[in-house]
Order: sequence, then C-alpha cells, then structure tokens
Amino acid sequence: MTIRERIEAMERETLSPYACLSVNSKGRDKEEAECDIRPVFTRDRDRILHSKSFRRLKNKTQVFLTPKGDHYRTRLSHTLEVSQNARTIAKALRLNEDLVEAIALGHDLGHTPFGHAGEAILNQIYVGGFKHNEQSVRIVEKLEKDGQGLNLTWEVRDGILNHQTGAMPHTLEGKIVRICDKVAYVNADFDDAIRAQLLCEEDIPLEIRKTLGYDTKSRLDFLIHNTIINSMGQDDIKMSEECAEALKELRAFMFRNVYKNPIAKGEEEKAKAMLEQLYFYYSEHIDILPAKYLRMYDEGEDKGRVLCDYISGMTDQYAITKFSEFFLPEAWAVDGY
Repeated sequence: MTIRERIEAMERETLSPYACLSVNSKGRDKEEAECDIRPVFTRDRDRILHSKSFRRLKNKTQVFLTPKGDHYRTRLSHTLEVSQNARTIAKALRLNEDLVEAIALGHDLGHTPFGHAGEAILNQIYVGGFKHNEQSVRIVEKLEKDGQGLNLTWEVRDGILNHQTGAMPHTLEGKIVRICDKVAYVNADFDDAIRAQLLCEEDIPLEIRKTLGYDTKSRLDFLIHNTIINSMGQDDIKMSEECAEALKELRAFMFRNVYKNPIAKGEEEKAKAMLEQLYFYYSEHIDILPAKYLRMYDEGEDKGRVLCDYISGMTDQYAITKFSEFFLPEAWAVDGY
C-alpha cells in the first residue's frame, strides 16, 4: 500500500460522512498517473501554491490601491486569511481540509490589478464580459504553464467558480470557502479602514456589534464559531439566521462606507482609465504581446479575450510600468555636452 493509499484510508475512517473524499473525486479533464504520496486534492493545493498566478497576488490590490504602508492587505494576504479560516472550520467539521485549502488558495487567482476597479473596467469594455471567478478557472484550466493549465480536479474548479454571492458550490468544502471569503474580507477590510483612519470601531451600527462582537477579533471568532456550531452534523454549511443577517448588514455597511468611499476609492477612476487605455493600445499593437498570448490569438482565440487574459494577469506595478512606457514621455538624454 502506498502512502497515498494510507492517507485515503485515513480519510474514510476519520472524515465526516458529508466530506468529499479524495477517492471520490470526479477527476481531472486529462487523466494522469496518481502520485504515490499525495491524494488528488493535496496535489491540487500544491499546484496552485507553486503557480505564477498565485505569486502575483502579493502585488495586487485588495481594497486600498498602492497604499503607503506595509500592513495593508493585498490579494495574497486576503487569500491566506480565507484559507486559514476555512481550514479551521473544515477541521472542526471533519471535512476535507486539503480540498478546502486548494479552493481557497485558488479562488482569487483571476483578480485584476487594482482589485474590483480593474474587474469592472474589463467587464465594461470587453464585449464578452469579465468576471474574476470565471477568470480564476480559466487560469487553472488554460493559462498556467504556458497554456497547459494545472489540470485540477472538478471539485476544486467548482469551488473556485462558485465562491461568489449568487452561486453555490457542489461540495461542503466549497461552501466553507464561499462563507469564509466574506468573513475574511469584511473583517480584514474594516481593520484596514481603521488603519487608514477612514472609520473607527464605533462607526459600525450598535445592533451589528451587539450580535457579532465589539472588535474585529471578536467578530471573526464569533462568525467562525457560529458557522461550526450551526453546520455540525449537517449536510450544509450555514450560520444562524441572526448571525447571517448581521453579517449581511455589516457587508452592506462596508459597501457604503469603504468599498464606495470616495476617499478610499479616489484613485480608482485613474486606475480604470489606465487599464482601458492599455486595453486599446494592445488591441492596436497586438504583435507586442508575449509569445504565449500571440499563440492563443493565432490559434483563433478572440482578441478581446486574449487582451483580458494578459491585462488581468498584471500586478498593479506592472500595469503602471507598461502605461508609463506607452503613454508618458521619457526625458531626452544624450552623451556629452
């Protein structure tokens, strides 16, 4: 018996009857030999962790664009917070931690530079539309590894695709990530808003604080505990009605006061204009795209789709650098006098 088979046997013996076992995966689009050490979801987690798209998250905006400070969240730190919260819940419910972690680490791979501002402008100018969750799946299926993709399991791709409000994953592990995404960004983004001196704790309506807690740490602890308690022994992941409603109200508060705050989002129009100009510049000069994207275009991929693939993969700083290169004049210099 291989190490992988022993681990799979341990899953059968110890995990909840509602857990998604590695041996029960619907598999990959392209068949491949099993690893002798790692079950399928562990391999998926590792593939995402070692991908270029994952590394680029460290230089992509979460909420505050290019903040002057080392302690604001980036898309990568948000992803890690989602992963940790989700693993805590999965462990308590005896669900598949590796599947949860793979989904969590991959759920935001498709995010653009400058956060949701970048997503909004690409969705506006590209006729086919752009959604970061769909782009995350496109990355792991097609764009990573020079067009080969990561060949992830169906369950991981399903969780990545359906992590947003308005969608629902088919596994409990995916549902955990879906809840933890909201739990993570609502609490962490408020913490960053305090750091930016946009809000203070007392700005949150008292009724929300009475239900969820009177500081960020207490709210995070309460939301995780409430999810575990209300999901224990059930084929569902949920909070109590009172808790879910309070979280919904806190999220609405964040939209009003942070996500649409003219001070916090004052630079977003500049970011949108910059990405829009990059899009049309590359459209007129598509021959300067990297070889991987040119190959996709030559093979019949829609031009707008290729442009979205390239621009959405940029980090904040790389987008600024390319914009400066194309649109800002450089100082003239010659040797001598």
